[in-house]
Amino acid sequence: MENAADKPTALIVDDEALLRMHAAEVLEENGYTVLEAATADEALQILATTRDVKLLFTDIEMPGKLDGLELARCVHDRWPHILLVVTSGRLRPGDEELPEPGCFIAKPYKEAELVTKITHQV
Repeated sequence: MENAADKPTALIVDDEALLRMHAAEVLEENGYTVLEAATADEALQILATTRDVKLLFTDIEMPGKLDGLELARCVHDRWPHILLVVTSGRLRPGDEELPEPGCFIAKPYKEAELVTKITHQV
Protein backbone atom coordinates (compact mmCIF):
# COMPACT_ATOMS: atom_id res chain seq x y z
CA MET A 1 0.00 0.00 0.00
CA GLU A 2 1.35 3.40 -0.98
CA ASN A 3 1.67 5.93 1.83
CA ALA A 4 1.71 9.72 1.66
CA ALA A 5 5.52 9.81 1.86
CA ASP A 6 5.72 7.90 -1.44
CA LYS A 7 3.45 10.31 -3.33
CA PRO A 8 4.58 13.56 -4.95
CA THR A 9 3.05 16.67 -3.39
CA ALA A 10 1.11 19.25 -5.41
CA LEU A 11 0.06 22.70 -4.24
CA ILE A 12 -3.15 23.98 -5.83
CA VAL A 13 -3.77 27.73 -5.63
CA ASP A 14 -7.19 29.05 -6.66
CA ASP A 15 -9.53 31.48 -4.93
CA GLU A 16 -12.56 29.57 -6.25
CA ALA A 17 -13.04 26.81 -3.68
CA LEU A 18 -15.06 24.45 -5.91
CA LEU A 19 -12.50 24.61 -8.73
CA ARG A 20 -9.67 24.11 -6.25
CA MET A 21 -11.42 21.11 -4.69
CA HIS A 22 -12.09 19.58 -8.11
CA ALA A 23 -8.44 19.95 -9.16
CA ALA A 24 -7.39 18.46 -5.81
CA GLU A 25 -9.63 15.46 -6.37
CA VAL A 26 -8.22 14.89 -9.88
CA LEU A 27 -4.62 15.09 -8.65
CA GLU A 28 -5.29 12.84 -5.65
CA GLU A 29 -6.85 10.25 -7.98
CA ASN A 30 -3.63 10.42 -10.00
CA GLY A 31 -1.27 9.74 -7.13
CA TYR A 32 -0.57 13.15 -5.59
CA THR A 33 -0.71 14.35 -2.04
CA VAL A 34 -2.46 17.71 -2.35
CA LEU A 35 -2.10 20.95 -0.42
CA GLU A 36 -4.47 23.85 -1.10
CA ALA A 37 -4.28 27.64 -0.89
CA ALA A 38 -6.75 30.38 -1.85
CA THR A 39 -4.17 33.13 -2.43
CA ALA A 40 -0.56 33.52 -3.51
CA ASP A 41 0.35 34.74 -0.01
CA GLU A 42 -1.09 31.55 1.49
CA ALA A 43 0.79 29.48 -1.09
CA LEU A 44 4.11 31.15 -0.25
CA GLN A 45 3.55 30.46 3.46
CA ILE A 46 2.91 26.79 2.69
CA LEU A 47 5.98 26.57 0.46
CA ALA A 48 8.17 28.20 3.10
CA THR A 49 7.27 25.45 5.57
CA THR A 50 6.86 22.42 3.29
CA ARG A 51 9.93 20.93 1.63
CA ASP A 52 8.49 18.28 -0.63
CA VAL A 53 6.21 20.19 -3.04
CA LYS A 54 6.91 19.01 -6.59
CA LEU A 55 4.11 20.77 -8.50
CA LEU A 56 2.41 24.17 -8.32
CA PHE A 57 -0.95 24.42 -10.09
CA THR A 58 -2.18 28.01 -9.90
CA ASP A 59 -4.95 30.18 -11.25
CA ILE A 60 -3.79 33.52 -12.68
CA GLU A 61 -6.50 35.84 -11.39
CA MET A 62 -6.65 35.86 -7.60
CA PRO A 63 -7.08 38.44 -4.85
CA GLY A 64 -4.02 39.68 -3.00
CA LYS A 65 -0.69 41.27 -3.79
CA LEU A 66 0.43 38.64 -6.31
CA ASP A 67 -1.43 37.07 -9.20
CA GLY A 68 -0.75 33.53 -10.38
CA LEU A 69 1.90 34.53 -12.93
CA GLU A 70 3.78 36.54 -10.32
CA LEU A 71 3.47 33.60 -7.94
CA ALA A 72 4.84 31.23 -10.60
CA ARG A 73 7.84 33.53 -11.19
CA CYS A 74 8.47 33.84 -7.45
CA VAL A 75 8.27 30.08 -6.97
CA HIS A 76 10.59 29.52 -9.94
CA ASP A 77 13.15 31.92 -8.43
CA ARG A 78 13.02 30.47 -4.89
CA TRP A 79 12.23 26.81 -5.61
CA PRO A 80 13.39 26.06 -9.18
CA HIS A 81 12.73 22.31 -8.75
CA ILE A 82 8.95 22.90 -8.51
CA LEU A 83 7.07 22.26 -11.75
CA LEU A 84 4.62 24.98 -12.76
CA VAL A 85 1.17 24.75 -14.34
CA VAL A 86 -0.81 27.98 -14.71
CA THR A 87 -4.53 28.20 -15.52
CA SER A 88 -7.14 30.84 -16.35
CA GLY A 89 -10.54 31.14 -17.92
CA ARG A 90 -9.96 34.67 -19.20
CA LEU A 91 -6.26 35.30 -19.66
CA ARG A 92 -3.79 33.46 -21.84
CA PRO A 93 -0.18 34.31 -21.04
CA GLY A 94 2.44 34.27 -23.75
CA ASP A 95 5.24 31.71 -23.57
CA GLU A 96 7.64 34.47 -22.53
CA GLU A 97 5.47 35.21 -19.46
CA LEU A 98 5.75 31.67 -18.07
CA PRO A 99 8.92 30.63 -16.27
CA GLU A 100 10.62 27.50 -17.64
CA PRO A 101 9.61 24.82 -17.15
CA GLY A 102 6.02 25.90 -17.04
CA CYS A 103 2.85 25.42 -19.03
CA PHE A 104 -0.63 26.88 -19.36
CA ILE A 105 -4.00 25.13 -19.37
CA ALA A 106 -7.20 27.04 -20.22
CA LYS A 107 -10.31 26.83 -18.04
CA PRO A 108 -12.59 25.05 -18.28
CA TYR A 109 -10.30 22.07 -18.71
CA LYS A 110 -11.16 18.41 -18.89
CA GLU A 111 -9.73 16.09 -16.25
CA ALA A 112 -7.77 14.17 -18.89
CA GLU A 113 -6.27 17.42 -20.20
CA LEU A 114 -5.11 18.39 -16.71
CA VAL A 115 -3.57 14.97 -16.11
CA THR A 116 -1.82 15.07 -19.51
CA LYS A 117 -0.34 18.54 -18.88
CA ILE A 118 0.92 17.55 -15.46
CA THR A 119 2.30 14.24 -16.69
CA HIS A 120 4.27 16.06 -19.39
CA GLN A 121 5.64 18.47 -16.78
CA VAL A 122 6.77 15.62 -14.54
